[in-house]
Amino acid sequence: MNGGLVDVRPDQPVDESAGRPPVRAKRPWIAWLWCLVAAVTGVSVAGGATLVGAYTKLSGNIKHVDLDTKDLGTRPAKLSKALNVLIVGSDTRAGANVKYGHREVGERTDTIILAHVSPNHDNALLISFPRDSLVQLPSCAPKNGLPGQRAHVGMINESFNFGGISCTYKTIESLTGIHIDHYAKVDFTGFKSMVNALGGVDICVPKAIDDKKAMLRLPAGKQTVKGEQALGYVRARYSLGDGSDIGRIQRQQMFIASMIKKAMSGATLRDPAKLFSFLDAATKSITTDPGLTVGVMTDLATSAQSLAAGDIRFVTTPWRYSLTQPGRVEWVQPQAKRLFQLVATDTKIQGSHIKTGRQGKVAKSKIEISVQNGTTRGGLGTQVAAALEQRGYTVVKVGDTKRKPYPKTTIGYAPDGQSRVPTLAGDLVVSRNAPVKNVTTTRLLLVIGDDWKGLKAAPVSEEELKGIDATQDSCSAE
Repeated sequence: MNGGLVDVRPDQPVDESAGRPPVRAKRPWIAWLWCLVAAVTGVSVAGGATLVGAYTKLSGNIKHVDLDTKDLGTRPAKLSKALNVLIVGSDTRAGANVKYGHREVGERTDTIILAHVSPNHDNALLISFPRDSLVQLPSCAPKNGLPGQRAHVGMINESFNFGGISCTYKTIESLTGIHIDHYAKVDFTGFKSMVNALGGVDICVPKAIDDKKAMLRLPAGKQTVKGEQALGYVRARYSLGDGSDIGRIQRQQMFIASMIKKAMSGATLRDPAKLFSFLDAATKSITTDPGLTVGVMTDLATSAQSLAAGDIRFVTTPWRYSLTQPGRVEWVQPQAKRLFQLVATDTKIQGSHIKTGRQGKVAKSKIEISVQNGTTRGGLGTQVAAALEQRGYTVVKVGDTKRKPYPKTTIGYAPDGQSRVPTLAGDLVVSRNAPVKNVTTTRLLLVIGDDWKGLKAAPVSEEELKGIDATQDSCSAE
């Protein structure tokens, strides 16, 4: 590499031990949660007539558990006519789920999503809350054999284990200030049936996968996955990305975007048997409050026939890895608070037509970065990596340069990665670019120099609400 960076290459091993979160256990029910979102906020909207015709059958599939509003305490005011549905994924191994392995006693909501549908039903925003988020949890009374929850700072997924769905409901309302209208709990055993009902889902694999832990073998390139292959793909961690849950959530968002796009395609909507088979599998996989019926979904569908895949967006609560508790996640303020305010009031969501941020640049979700600290400031590499991950990049390595200090913050790139440089450079206050010769990789190398001035401010209306929409998938052209 020129520019004095001959000892720092994007493909060169670096020390990844400093400040990186520990590897976490598999959590496949994340994918089931996204599949429910696809069914409820995507396919049901596009297939209203089919839902009406199959009302009795689909209604009989859904399990209902009442929610005592007295358990919710003082609730946020309803500030708009939008529909907010809390969707949770459970890690239970009871019943048909026992074949997916054993866990400790209890049931946690390791993935939590709030689906926000605009009053005119012309767009939907799906907010994901990282399961390891450290937050202020409210008190919840013991109920139905559960011990209850004391008020304390803990992980957001504790609430379901200690207080059930009402405690999770209370936790999300207290943290966000958003009034929730309904809830749905996902049972992930129906996932393979939903994928198979669509005839499989298209994915793009950049390199061949041989993941024994996920029992997954796939060749490189574009392909259609079904059944166990689809399950293995959404569960795989070690063979894809940076091995983190955040990276896997991003990949699963793209998978479900592809799933929604196929479900809302003319080929599916013109085939009543295929559409019904998909919705049949989806409704068999959920438990809701009595108010969230197929009739409610049908009303939503009837009034939203024009909703397109591009009007369904996926975002994650602004976050960063905790610098004090490795492996945990903290929400970034004031961005998170501002996002919740916009959702609560339906501001800049209804009819906003927020773009995905591509605008001639490669999407951040497709950019892998190695970060190396070229300064004498201890821990700076970890801090920068957390900030980049919060923006949507995938950080695969963090370490130190062999020699210090480096005077200039530098983005190193091989010819294959040149198209990714403008996106990263656009987020940095100060940087220069340095090409790498005789290297084949799309990965970028960010060397932090003594002139480091941080990342540019990102207004929530332009950054936090970007996410991706359902027109995108892992096979989207760059």
